[in-house]
Amino acid sequence: MQYKWVALSVTTVGTLMAGVDARIVLVGLPTIAEQLGAVVAEVIWVSQAYLFASTIGLLLIGRTADLAGRVKIYNYGFIIFTIGSGLAAISFTSFELIGARMVQGVGVAMLITNSAAILTDATPKNELGKILGISTIAYRIGSVMGLTLSGVILSITDWRALFYINIPIGIFGTVWAHYRLKEVTSRDTRGKMDWVGFFTFSSGLGLLLLAITYLSYGLSGYTFGFLMLGVGSILMIFFIRLEITKRNVPPLLDPTLFKIKEFAGGCLAQMINAIAWSGIMIMVSFYLQVVLEESPLQTGLNLLALDATFLLVGPLSGRLSDKYGSRYFSMIGLGISSIAFFMLAFVSESSGVNLILASLAVLGVGTGLWVSPNISSIMGSVPANRRGIASGFRITLANVGDTASFGLAILIMTFAIPYSTLNNLVQTYTYGGQLAGARQEFVLGFQLAAIVFASINAVAIIPASLTKRREATEVGAKMVK
Repeated sequence: MQYKWVALSVTTVGTLMAGVDARIVLVGLPTIAEQLGAVVAEVIWVSQAYLFASTIGLLLIGRTADLAGRVKIYNYGFIIFTIGSGLAAISFTSFELIGARMVQGVGVAMLITNSAAILTDATPKNELGKILGISTIAYRIGSVMGLTLSGVILSITDWRALFYINIPIGIFGTVWAHYRLKEVTSRDTRGKMDWVGFFTFSSGLGLLLLAITYLSYGLSGYTFGFLMLGVGSILMIFFIRLEITKRNVPPLLDPTLFKIKEFAGGCLAQMINAIAWSGIMIMVSFYLQVVLEESPLQTGLNLLALDATFLLVGPLSGRLSDKYGSRYFSMIGLGISSIAFFMLAFVSESSGVNLILASLAVLGVGTGLWVSPNISSIMGSVPANRRGIASGFRITLANVGDTASFGLAILIMTFAIPYSTLNNLVQTYTYGGQLAGARQEFVLGFQLAAIVFASINAVAIIPASLTKRREATEVGAKMVK
């Protein structure tokens, strides 16, 4: 068997597991909030902690993989993710669960960062879109399984089983990766780790995410919120300046990568899309369970409308982008996704589930059209020995968007529904019509957020116009020297 297929089969286990875990928690958040007595901010951080930990680790892990070897770091990722899943399953408070999710996040960062890099190393350029497309589909299949399994598990047993399911998969993946993967490219051994850049970035991003959380509290959180927002912004500006001017230590974020327009445009488009996409998904999950009073199983099955159309369109777009280029697939896909977000602005208490299903189906088409071509354009534009840090930075920007999106969704909604009312609504969603008035306020917040996220997503079309499949550029080649 050709090594590209071996690498694909092994990395698929990691992406499948990551997909299962991401969606399992999404559908289960209202149940977790109720059973642990968690407030909205805490239950949002159950998702945010996972993404925050993976985000701050991605650049560090990308650089470490370039130095120590991608296969070795990938193997360790399976182990850490499996340990985090076990800790999450035995958590008894929301804070314990948040800590366990951070351990999971570190593990998944090691898996996802190196999956794309390992596949890019093992695959000829003219087949890269197809292989990365298959890998992306594996993540979505995991998402489909996660949505369905979440509903089934929550209908028959405790939420802890949502995390126990990862353990046998993690053990299998660890053993298989150890025996089947091999290093096929040289390591980038120049210089040391950029620790100053790492801690500056981590602190800045953490403060910005906490600022969004505090600002959603309303007047009571404005003092801490704006203080954290200011300090976090200063740290992020300092980080960018530090990386641009660094001379003696190889930067954590290599600024020469941004001279490659396909890399810069694709990464920026992916981050903007993530800001809109993740917020919409958590709002849809809450809407189905809180407003329409659907069970977790019904919610999971309804969310399959997105994955079904994605699975139909995704493989085809990846194959066609290898032949015709990525630009128009990315731009059209983002445009269709923005239309889907605008469709969600018309939901109401009486609109039922059909409008949600139609919107999700359209969103799946748009997402399927652009995800694989965009990743192919980004990874195909950088030289081989810099793909670890390039992959880490690509996913870091996407995770920055994902992580901020959850808190931003709640913040936008609080312009229409007070935080305290939203909190009571989520914690008591199983008690029928006791909070009927609050549901109307929730819908108004949902509509406002849908319009905001649709507008944000439309902006991503501008940088997406820069994407185009090509060989590693002269700029990238010079960067290696």
